[in-house]
Amino acid sequence: MYKGDYQKKLTTAARAVEHIAHGSTLVHGMGTGEPPALLGAIADRVRAGDLKALKVFSLLPMEHVGRTLLAADLSDRLSAYCWFVSGADRELVKCGLNHFVPNEFHQIPRLLRDFMKVDVAVTTVSPMDKAGFFSFGTVNDYISTAARCAKRLIVEVNRHMPRVFGDSLLHISEVDAVVENDLPLLETVPSPPKPEAEAIGHLIAEMVPDGATIQLGIGGIPNAVCRHLESHQDLGVHTELFCPGMMHLIQKGAVTGRRKNLHCRKHVFTNALGDRAMYEFMNDNPSMESYPVSHTNDPHVIAQNDHMISINSTIEVDILGQCNSEYLGGFEFSGTGGQLDYVRGAFNSRGGKSIIAFYSTAHNGEISRVVPRFKPGTVVTTPRMDTHFLVTEYGAVNLKGKSTRERALDIISIAHPRFRDDLLKEAENMRLL
Repeated sequence: MYKGDYQKKLTTAARAVEHIAHGSTLVHGMGTGEPPALLGAIADRVRAGDLKALKVFSLLPMEHVGRTLLAADLSDRLSAYCWFVSGADRELVKCGLNHFVPNEFHQIPRLLRDFMKVDVAVTTVSPMDKAGFFSFGTVNDYISTAARCAKRLIVEVNRHMPRVFGDSLLHISEVDAVVENDLPLLETVPSPPKPEAEAIGHLIAEMVPDGATIQLGIGGIPNAVCRHLESHQDLGVHTELFCPGMMHLIQKGAVTGRRKNLHCRKHVFTNALGDRAMYEFMNDNPSMESYPVSHTNDPHVIAQNDHMISINSTIEVDILGQCNSEYLGGFEFSGTGGQLDYVRGAFNSRGGKSIIAFYSTAHNGEISRVVPRFKPGTVVTTPRMDTHFLVTEYGAVNLKGKSTRERALDIISIAHPRFRDDLLKEAENMRLL
């Protein structure tokens, strides 16, 4: 029955996008959900002048979007918007050819549902099962909502996309057109570990009790944290991003999810980015569950798991305790993402901790990431009232319940020693000491 429905909707990428009208608003899947064949076909129509005034919404655009809809020659032929900036659109944002939309990640599905009119949604999905269901696979975030809000939904079926459980299923009856393309999924290669990351990973691991539920991102520090958590017991996962380090903790038995209050024994995420081995591990694995970001990143949902530990990073911290995690050189460098969602959710969890970890310096030690005050115009990602634990390779400090004087001294204590005297002088000038 469903095979017949599938065949009726199966078409080429070029034909699938023929029905997109001038002036349409398009939302596409992020990360490994970027559908290369469909994005390429849409870009061809724009380039040929056959599709005008297109509005494209992205979040953390990667390789496929960068090569197609964000190509330099199309920058004046469509309107590009982003909810999170990446290397693929950072220069476009700087020069005003891509428009950043401030947001908290968990609110994007509501923005799509209540504040936008989505004409077309395109994304990559896993192959259809015998019951007629695809899976959103490694991506759920906002695209599962966009798929249901859009007037037209086109999916690109890829046999490499893992089949994932949870609230991740999409029925053939909900789809307007199907395209097949088995290009390998985008993969990330972990950066070589830094000695500072190992020191930070060790400090954070000591702050995580057995039975805690963790959230962390991707990169050198999260990888180091995972390595130092291998001897822990009964950890749980409730995270925005699922990464290879978490997979290794599951395989080693450190993560079981047995002591979670919510989604017990399930490893919950909204987006996953890693290597082929991780995608194969996720495929048809009943312990893996994906949910919309409106669920995974809702601070009230996050707080339901006791001993929730969120681990995020930042660009710089001032001695008041404010964190700038998205602004660099006077421009939007990334975005708020889910940092504030998890900072607030983890702190409100019984026994929970919000941890923001960062290297004490940047540019080979030339610049301190602990600063007296932010430059005018700098965006504050995590307000000082929300900041809980800060960690560098020089230590960990808890800012909750501290006076401005105590906070300043604590923050300066984890700065690089080379910069501490100057920071103390500035703290005096600011009447904090």
